[in-house]
Amino acid sequence: MKSGDIVSEGDGWETVSSETHFENDHLAVATEEIRTPARSDPRKWTIVHRKKAVVIAPMTEAGKIVLIRQERVPIRAAIWEMPAGQIDEVKTQDLAAIEEVARRELREETGFELADEGELISLGDYFTSPGFTDERGYFFLARPVRPSAGGPSRDESESILDCRAFSAQELRRMVDHNEIRDANTLGMFARLVARGLLPLDRE
Repeated sequence: MKSGDIVSEGDGWETVSSETHFENDHLAVATEEIRTPARSDPRKWTIVHRKKAVVIAPMTEAGKIVLIRQERVPIRAAIWEMPAGQIDEVKTQDLAAIEEVARRELREETGFELADEGELISLGDYFTSPGFTDERGYFFLARPVRPSAGGPSRDESESILDCRAFSAQELRRMVDHNEIRDANTLGMFARLVARGLLPLDRE
């Protein structure tokens, strides 16, 4: 994985030097000297370069959002979250290919798929933690969804314990009570509310 595949130079940003300390198929850790638009003297920064990802909000015909409960080893906990997955070998500008990744992750992690009249709506992108990583997530709303004939087809490395649909009011309560704590789901919740796509006024 190369940083050039993830971030772009220009507009006053320049990578003066880069030293990779660790790299695998999913991420690379590097210390880089960066010249920024506001500082002519290069700044040294340790950065985790990580693949782009998709985050999907699957909405049922009844307006409920399907979440998965997944064990997360770094935090030693199982948490409720939106289905998501990394994007392999897809260029940022290829929205059709990114949409296909979102459809695949939806099926594999939840066992749901778009209904015949369903639509996959792009809701923009965000950065998960820009203080140390360039990881970018692409938000999608999938509505309406239905259970797929084949059910989920999860990767062996994943530990998904449960999959359930929650009403907008239940989601709001879970966010308010700190039961939803991952950035993907919190960010998606905020984007859905801001776009008027989550009916919080209904029970």
